[in-house]
Amino acid sequence: MKDLHGARMQEDRRQRFAASVLPHLDAAYNLARWLVRDGHDAEDVVQDAMLRALRHFDGLRGVDPRPWLLAIVRNAAWAWLRTRRPGELVELSDDELDAALAVGAPDLNPESLAIRRTERREIDAAITALPIAFREALILRELEELSYREIAQVLDVPIGTVMSRLSRARTLLAQALGAREAGSKR
Repeated sequence: MKDLHGARMQEDRRQRFAASVLPHLDAAYNLARWLVRDGHDAEDVVQDAMLRALRHFDGLRGVDPRPWLLAIVRNAAWAWLRTRRPGELVELSDDELDAALAVGAPDLNPESLAIRRTERREIDAAITALPIAFREALILRELEELSYREIAQVLDVPIGTVMSRLSRARTLLAQALGAREAGSKR
């Protein structure tokens, strides 16, 4: 009898997980793909994140599952990057990020990153070129349509930092696309 009760509880837990977390699987994949910049790697990251989410699902009570899951995906992506591409995770202070904006860091040059075939590819390339701190904030706001508060929750930073990163990301994106447009008119 005890085993039957335990099996029912497990099944109920799986159903609750499926109903509350699985609808956000596309958003999880989207975030992972933008952070690790590869579809196959993103699948690995999402798989790891979903296992983590299932393990910690009982702690979700009263929390919106989408930002909760995206925070797990973000952490899984950062862990994946730390292991496989540590050079991409160079943490910059806000002052260093401002300096990169002012100077137009060479590795952010859209000329070397954008593909000229379509405007969509140009935008994708420009987003891909953003430093990860800007890229993740931009993806969560513009593509996943999270509120500033939800983004702050996912990134575990103050709302002011979210606003600052979004502003900087949009400035860099506009600069990248502007430079791309100027280059095509020559």
